[in-house]
Amino acid sequence: MIFIGRKRLYLTVIYLDRNTKKGCMLMGEVIKQGALKGLKVLELGSLIAGPFAGRLMADFGAEVIKVEPPGKGDPIRNWRLLYEGTSLWWFVQSRNKKSISLDLRKTEAQEIIRELTNEVDIIIENFKPGTMEKWGLGYEDLKIINPKIIMVRVSGYGQDGPYRNKPGFGSIGEAMGGIRYLTGYPDRPPTRVGVSLGDSVTALYAVMGALMAVYHRDQPGGEGQCVDVALYESIFSLMESAVPEYDHYGVIRERTGSTLPGIAPSNTYLCRDGKYIVIGANGDGIFKRLMDVVERPDLRDDHKFSNNDGRVQNAEYLDEVIGGWTIQHNLADALVLLDDSDIPAGAIYSVEDMMHDPHFLAREMIYKMDVEGLGQLKVPGIVPKLSKTPGSINWAGPKLGEHTEQVLKVELELAEDKYDEWLASGVISDHETSKLKNNNTK
Repeated sequence: MIFIGRKRLYLTVIYLDRNTKKGCMLMGEVIKQGALKGLKVLELGSLIAGPFAGRLMADFGAEVIKVEPPGKGDPIRNWRLLYEGTSLWWFVQSRNKKSISLDLRKTEAQEIIRELTNEVDIIIENFKPGTMEKWGLGYEDLKIINPKIIMVRVSGYGQDGPYRNKPGFGSIGEAMGGIRYLTGYPDRPPTRVGVSLGDSVTALYAVMGALMAVYHRDQPGGEGQCVDVALYESIFSLMESAVPEYDHYGVIRERTGSTLPGIAPSNTYLCRDGKYIVIGANGDGIFKRLMDVVERPDLRDDHKFSNNDGRVQNAEYLDEVIGGWTIQHNLADALVLLDDSDIPAGAIYSVEDMMHDPHFLAREMIYKMDVEGLGQLKVPGIVPKLSKTPGSINWAGPKLGEHTEQVLKVELELAEDKYDEWLASGVISDHETSKLKNNNTK
């Protein structure tokens, strides 16, 4: 029974527990309706890019069924800091998802995927190209079963081209796509940003492509299609004017540290208390206000600084002037003075800063999520904010195989004896968290 309230759904769930063979009833508050409610997604693959795409859709109400290998699950369960054998990252990356555990190398598990193809709208996979075809689960195979299916394929180099068979991680995509070449200082080796940028940007394109494909499919005469997302191309798409500048002028954009060539003043400056502030005063009016704040009316009124072209030619000098002002002020005081004059400026935040910032808190970007056995865990909130159909966080990343029984017995109507047979033979598994915890702590 479902009772629709003003903002939430309440339901009673009755199911048969396979161990006790007794009917069980659960009552409680259920998921808020999101913009993607009713959309069903099957997530294959592991780690970051594909699963992050699945997480974004799950945050907005899509039913995401994640497939993991028995005995070990997604490797991200063991990455970085662990709580009783499970990564804290896992609880975030797989929130709102269901977990079923299948050995996709076995023909019976492959048949389960074919059955699920008839039940879902989108399949996300991030295996090496050719793997799904080897299992008989490529797009050409599955669209015969369900012509409306949308398959999102995430890989290092795409599904075709001379590099398609090369292994590719987000770090390699960042290198080949150009962002590593531009990150760092000119007198030092290229560096990386401190997060998996390539994977995350690729996931955003994967979601965008999937939803565009859904929109097309649902038009009169529409059909399913394959969405091919390459890690290196996702990063390459961020390269702004690098290609036309090289094509027309032969200019290769280089590493420039904390500055951005062609825009001035915009840089990072040291304050008296040893903290850093970022100031962007590259707008003509903003620059004039900044010169008032730093008490340099002579530069405010100098014609050669009246537009960006002139300021770019004197960028180093302007940085010296601004840096000479910031070093006389503590960070907090400098921010007050700049804010009062409507000049874009901000501190460089650590995660500790974010956790206590009133704006992060007011916008619900620090969310308290319940994790079984751990209690409340603070996690990143939902992006973007939708006024009518906002996203929600309903549960943490699930136990390995926690929903295998539910999906196979309820949604696919698999017989009890067949379920037990496949469980015994290793085709499927369920409720493996305790086993994982023991393995991870040996």
